[in-house]
Amino acid sequence: MPPGRMIMLTLPVKKKWFDMILSGEKKEEYREIKPYYETRFRNAWKGSLIGGNAHRQIIFRNGYSKNSPSFTAKCTLSVGQGKEEWGAEPGKEYFILTVQEIRKR
Repeated sequence: MPPGRMIMLTLPVKKKWFDMILSGEKKEEYREIKPYYETRFRNAWKGSLIGGNAHRQIIFRNGYSKNSPSFTAKCTLSVGQGKEEWGAEPGKEYFILTVQEIRKR
């Protein structure tokens, strides 16, 4: 990858959550704390996984096909417990992508 080029993550999201994020109703998306996501987030955030207000562009896609509906959002990353009404299990910690701004539909 050329220097200075930012990695943009594409994350599949179920339709219910996709629509709620797009409408502004849901402000967070959760991913399990597993090596797979840790690696992806560490690469996107250039080694600094958590902390500060560093944001990245994330593509949220409703499905796995290139032709599935998608949008790009500016997100920050943290770790914590999510909201049950937004799909988190009670008492479980997640990587939390907080949607700061929807950029491109």
